[in-house]
Amino acid sequence: MAQDLREMFQKEREIQKFKLKEGHQERFLDKLDSALPTNNKKKTTIIYWLGIAATLVIALTAGLFLFNKEKPITATKTVINAKTHTENDNGISLGDLSPDLQKIETYYVGNINYELSKLEVSNENKEVVDGYMEQLAQLDHEYKELNVELNNYGPNEDTISALIQNLQLRLQLLQKLKSKLNQLKSSENEQSTII
Repeated sequence: MAQDLREMFQKEREIQKFKLKEGHQERFLDKLDSALPTNNKKKTTIIYWLGIAATLVIALTAGLFLFNKEKPITATKTVINAKTHTENDNGISLGDLSPDLQKIETYYVGNINYELSKLEVSNENKEVVDGYMEQLAQLDHEYKELNVELNNYGPNEDTISALIQNLQLRLQLLQKLKSKLNQLKSSENEQSTII
C-alpha cells in the first residue's frame, strides 16, 4: 500500500501521452499579454502629471506666502527680545530644563511673535496698541526676573509654572489686542458707511 505517488504519476504519464492542441501555446501567450500589459505608460503618465501638479501647488503656495506678508509692527516699544527666551547668556532658561519645556517655550514664543507680526498699527489705533505694548513690556520684564530666579535658586515647580503662565498671559493679551483692533476696525467701517 505504501506506494510512492511520484512513481505512480510517472508511470501514468508514460502510459498516456497528452498532447496539446495545435497553437495552444501561442493562444495562451496572447491571452497572457492582453491580461498583463508589458508597459505601464498610463500609470507612468499619471504619476508624471501628479508630480508636476504637486510642484506647481508648492511653488504657488510659496509665492503667495512671500507676496502676502503683513506690514511689520511700527509701535515704538519693543515687546519681545528673542534672545531672552532662546539663549539666556547668564545661565539656564525654561527650554534648557527639558525637551517638553523647550517645546512649550518654543510654541508660546512662536505664537507671540506670529501675533505681533500680524498686528496692523495705524494712527487710529496707535494709542490702543501702545497701551497693550506697555503691558507686554511689563510681562517681559517679569519673565526676565523669573529667569534670574530660576538661575539663582534652581528649577522648582513654582518658577516653571510662573514662566509658563507669563508666556500664556502674553499670548492671551495679544489675542485680546487683535480682537480689540478688529472691533475698532469694524466700528470705523460702520461709521464711514453711515456718514
